[in-house]
Amino acid sequence: MSYFISMPLGVVVAREDIDSKWQDHVWRPVGVLPGAPPVDDWKELKRGEGWIQYHAATLPLELFRKEAEAYKFNLEGKEPVIYVVLSENDEEDSEFPYSVHLVTASPYEAQDYLDSGEDIVEPILMPQGLAAWINAFVERHYTEEKFKKRKRDEVDLEEHKFGQEPIMVVRDRMTRELQSRGRKNGKS
Repeated sequence: MSYFISMPLGVVVAREDIDSKWQDHVWRPVGVLPGAPPVDDWKELKRGEGWIQYHAATLPLELFRKEAEAYKFNLEGKEPVIYVVLSENDEEDSEFPYSVHLVTASPYEAQDYLDSGEDIVEPILMPQGLAAWINAFVERHYTEEKFKKRKRDEVDLEEHKFGQEPIMVVRDRMTRELQSRGRKNGKS
């Protein structure tokens, strides 16, 4: 039984012109290509008025047995998605400002990248064939955990006291002890 499987997944990234006074275009993932061949550099796929789409990278989509619950949650959503994470490109001479960092079917893993705020994380509609492949993995590995109600610890609240005794109780006790010592010594 395999606890891990992988499939190459091509990522399509688009450069789209926008009407903004701060920037003239945006980069965003727009599609995935299951079983795509590896690419050394971004390859132009399509071009239209105000947009260009590139096959930016091919990365492995890895599924792990322990994350089957996350994949199941994704598949049961309104529209199952693949999450694509783009990171800023470290290469200064590159014409592309981003590189594809990760592809995942886990919404929990995608949320971790969203929380950092440093990367672009976009959900891409999952192709039906890819959804079937992931669903087969989930059916093989997902086991629902039964709810276990936690039992309370038995604590005797009368025995257990927090902090010090109140000052009035301490004074009364000390007065009684002094009086009883006085009686023992022959004084009354």
